[in-house]
Amino acid sequence: MTARRVFPDGYSMQALDMEEERLQRLSVSQAIENLSPQEQIQLFNQLPPTFPSNTGLLPTATVQKIISEILAPSPGMTFAKDARDLFIECCVEFITLLSSEANEISEKDAKKTIGLEHITKALQELGFGEYVEPVMEAAQEHKDAQKNREKKQSRFEESGLTNEELLEAQNQLMAEAREKYNQQPHDEA
Repeated sequence: MTARRVFPDGYSMQALDMEEERLQRLSVSQAIENLSPQEQIQLFNQLPPTFPSNTGLLPTATVQKIISEILAPSPGMTFAKDARDLFIECCVEFITLLSSEANEISEKDAKKTIGLEHITKALQELGFGEYVEPVMEAAQEHKDAQKNREKKQSRFEESGLTNEELLEAQNQLMAEAREKYNQQPHDEA
């Protein structure tokens, strides 16, 4: 007779494996937090690359802009290219950790979409509770920007023209553009 594993109510083998993996990630994250910045860099340099360094999973120009805005109050301060690349890799790792944790939380809630509440709960569980308020503020700003954006998209409705009139105006503009194009000399190959 084979031994049968007994699990707490509602847990499957997969759920227990996922919880074990989450706890391992959390303990590694907490251990890294206790290292000095120099020790963290040494540890990071010993790890194999998770993706080719030349591809960059975050837009380098955007990251550079953010770094420049942060360093603006410090005249003469620069950020080396290899430091920027390391910063990008750390950001990607943080995003991966956070999204993985939020995904597990959403699965426990039987949700198929990760929501804001899953992100904030993941931040809390990973020990980044101080970021919950700024994340909530950024989410509200984004929501407000989306409302304004939607209003801009309805400018055709606010024009007072019917769909037929708008279509006629579009066709007229296209005919004018076609005529202008046909009047230009074209190279024949």
